[in-house]
Amino acid sequence: MHFRSLRRVAFVATAVLASPSVTSALVAQQPPPPVRAARDTSATAGAPRPLSLDEAMKIAERQSENLQIARAGVDRARGQVMQAKSAYLPQLSGSLQYTRTLQSQFDVLRNTPQPQPGPDVPPAPARDTTTYFTPCTRYLAGTAATEAQRVAGLETFAQCSGGGGVGIDFTKVGFGSPNQYQLGLSGSYNLFTGGRTTAQYAAAAAGRRSADVEVTAQRAQLQLDVASAYYDAALADRLVDIADSSLTQTEEALRQTTLARQVGNQSEFDLLRARVTRDNQIPPLLQAKTSRNLAYLRLKQLLNVPYTDSLALTDGIVDVESAANARVTAASNDRAALTAMVFAMSDSIVRQSDTTTDARSSVRQLDEALTAQRAQRRIAKSEYLPNLTLSSSYGRLAFPTAVVPSWNQFVNNWTVSVGASMPLFTGGRIRGDNVVAQANVAEAKARLQQTRELASLDARQAIAELQQAVATLAASGGTADQATRAYNIAEVRFKEGLSTQLELTESRLLLQQARANRAQAARDFQVARLRLTLLKDLPLGAGNAAGVGSAVGGRTTLPSTGTGGAGSTQQQQPQQLPRAGSAASVSGTGQPQ
Repeated sequence: MHFRSLRRVAFVATAVLASPSVTSALVAQQPPPPVRAARDTSATAGAPRPLSLDEAMKIAERQSENLQIARAGVDRARGQVMQAKSAYLPQLSGSLQYTRTLQSQFDVLRNTPQPQPGPDVPPAPARDTTTYFTPCTRYLAGTAATEAQRVAGLETFAQCSGGGGVGIDFTKVGFGSPNQYQLGLSGSYNLFTGGRTTAQYAAAAAGRRSADVEVTAQRAQLQLDVASAYYDAALADRLVDIADSSLTQTEEALRQTTLARQVGNQSEFDLLRARVTRDNQIPPLLQAKTSRNLAYLRLKQLLNVPYTDSLALTDGIVDVESAANARVTAASNDRAALTAMVFAMSDSIVRQSDTTTDARSSVRQLDEALTAQRAQRRIAKSEYLPNLTLSSSYGRLAFPTAVVPSWNQFVNNWTVSVGASMPLFTGGRIRGDNVVAQANVAEAKARLQQTRELASLDARQAIAELQQAVATLAASGGTADQATRAYNIAEVRFKEGLSTQLELTESRLLLQQARANRAQAARDFQVARLRLTLLKDLPLGAGNAAGVGSAVGGRTTLPSTGTGGAGSTQQQQPQQLPRAGSAASVSGTGQPQ
């Protein structure tokens, strides 16, 4: 009877305190609640820009510097293939040259004094100027001359032509010519190179294929990074909502405790405890907002979006949570059915993905690196063999006295040659090149085998992470629903005076942690599924899905408010398999030179 009387008194007091005048007076006594922040507070005020995951990936692919570097590597490899392929074809080159001689050593011959007619040297007979004669032929006697004149003329001609070239005009053949024109066309073709040309082309082709694989790997890595950053931002939004909801619940508990204190149903200790609980919920909310800002900044950095822009994510993790809850509800009564559902979801994703070792991008790149090193080995061996080359040179030359020649003044000069070269002694250089090439081949083989082993481990790790994410998502869905119902019951019991504030606080913390775990599990499931889908093209160890939290690093958890009991339970960090290595450790050496 005494308990029922107290209940009736409490209901009357509640009705009185609920009046507008009393409520306004009580609110004035309480500290003001914290201001709720809008989404993406890292940006300035403005209409948020809707952003889906597909749109984010398209923007990142256009803006990614890593992808641009990989594409430049493809262009460079394509040029190296063209360089190597050119060795199969003849090499032709043309030339045009003009030379102006200012002074020549042959001028001394042209300026030597000529023999003068004397008693025994008859004057040079008149000649037909239309016929070309050298300067010395003018001393030859004509047919009408006497025998003495002809003998004297022959002696003078011999003296003129045999005395060191006196009187000969060497400019007709280019010696000392003031002007010289030369038109040339030269070509060469490798008849035999000992396999060098074929090996160079094979090495360049392997480098081109490796560059193509690198572009694919960088694109897959970019997609995984963008998806991780996108879902980190979505998770941060969800955690802010959870923290804000928890703050609202603590404020409601404080309001009820204040009303109960006014009517004498609660002690001052309970009121102080409710107020401290409310105040302790403010730092986790601020921390969640800071983590959200950092997550959005990370996403904007990947997309090269100005930090002042405001984004509104359209592909959140709420839909994933709802779908998981529906499946869990259907199988919640049967633990075996729940386990079968988890393995069925993971197996369907695994079957749609290519997890074979030889299909991994790192394995394919090192396979091409081994091909290139074997080609370099053949190049080193070809140095022992002779090189046989066919070459030809064709030229047109003119030595006019005027500056501009006519076409009939040009003369031909055409040569064809076949040459062979072979090293006889190099001081051990060729032997050293072969030793280096053989060591590079052995290293490339070992790296390829090591990468195959790591790729096999990495694939199994990705599958295990997906199974863990699916199982965690399925378990967290049912836990969140149960925690919600437990808190609702605790809230009713507290209002009716059947439970203490400690019970309500513990139920609220359990609900808060269950919601955070469910949001984290939804994020991990999305990232693990995408990683397994992209596993074929991803570098080794890229985008480890488990344990990847928000932009501030680590798995995001909501801190305990320090009220003791179940509220101190923190989200546990799952065990990690060893990392399978990084892309840099398996990039290989042996690119074609």
